[in-house]
Amino acid sequence: MILNQNEQIEFKIIELNQEHQDLHYIIDHLSIEVNPDQIRIRRLKKRRLYVKDQIEHLKSSLIPDIDA
Repeated sequence: MILNQNEQIEFKIIELNQEHQDLHYIIDHLSIEVNPDQIRIRRLKKRRLYVKDQIEHLKSSLIPDIDA
């Protein structure tokens, strides 16, 4: 099955959304520990933000350009 470019982007967005949700769950889980590893949590939060930025960038690429 060959996917066109928009389908590939939509598939990548779905993958990134899942990764974002996974990171959110992991961060929440680590945060409730008695002595949370703050460095690890900070690194995961940065990764989650990066993933969110990728999602937004890909979503914006799906919006067609409008000639002025």
